Amino acid sequence: MVRASLVLFGALVALSAGLVATAFGQSASTTTLKGTVGPAFTISLKKGGQKVKVLRAGSYKFVISDKSSAHNFTLERETGGKFERHLTSTAFTGPKSATITLKRGKWKYYCSVHESIMHGFFTVR
Repeated sequence: MVRASLVLFGALVALSAGLVATAFGQSASTTTLKGTVGPAFTISLKKGGQKVKVLRAGSYKFVISDKSSAHNFTLERETGGKFERHLTSTAFTGPKSATITLKRGKWKYYCSVHESIMHGFFTVR
């Protein structure tokens, strides 16, 4: 009787551990944001095909398609603390990805070579 109880207890512990791991695995998925720079003087950042305007604070996978060796894709936090990162370099063309934790504040994405005409903004809440 004791042995049967221990086997049953062990099975329940294993099942519970599996359910907890599954729950944490599902909540750990990272939202993808798609950025494009070039080939002309254009830059964009989209989530699910829509222009990014407001996001929740958290971790995001940035997938950048750089279509011009004359441009780059830079991400900067303008309010709430300094952050600046070049996700692609000026000479680079092709795809690049990076996972970045976005904190609350106003953010800007832009081409650092043509910042005055190639930029966009979004807010993280």
